[in-house]
Formats: sequence, structure tokens, C-alpha cells
Amino acid sequence: MQQDALSMTFSAQADPTRRAILARLASGETSVSELAQPFDMSLPAITKHLKVLERAGLVTRSRSAQWRPCQLQAAPLKEASGWVDQYRQHWEQSLDKLEIYLQNLQEPQQT
Repeated sequence: MQQDALSMTFSAQADPTRRAILARLASGETSVSELAQPFDMSLPAITKHLKVLERAGLVTRSRSAQWRPCQLQAAPLKEASGWVDQYRQHWEQSLDKLEIYLQNLQEPQQT
């Protein structure tokens, strides 16, 4: 079964380690070994997380001599943000309507 890009983006972010990796990469490119430092896990485990992020299009890895930098690719995050934003707007409108309703309920009591 092939997942769509949006599903892969959300799936990749479901793990707290991968979210932490993305947060670190937002500061700039870094090596796999530097990414692994704050985590209590092996380099192969970090590499597995990076592969998930790569498949989702969130991270790219390159090779420069002995250095293998990883870099954030934020475009899929923008798409996910746009999708979530649709629902944020819906809930804000619903809460605005609720606020008006509650104000109308309180008006007769204030006179």
C-alpha cells in the first residue's frame, strides 16, 4: 500500500525522536553522529529514524568526504500545516459562535 505525501509526513512526525531530529535540523544541517548525541540510542537506530524522515521527504542526506550532513526539507511540513490550518479556522469560527451565544445568554441577567 502506497501512502500519500501528507500521510507520510504525519506518520513520520508521530515519533518524538523524529520530531526532535526535525527540530534540531531546523537550526541547520548537521551530521548523523551529531544528531545522535542527545539520544540514548545507537547510530543504527538514529539512521532508521532518518530513513523514515527521508521517505517522507522531510530530510535529505548527502556525502562530503567523511562528513554526511543531514538537512531539513520543510516543504512537506508547510503542506501539513495548511491541512491543519483548515481545521483551526473551523474551530475558531465555532468558538466565536459559542462566545456570542454565551454573551447573549448573560445579557438578560445583567439588566
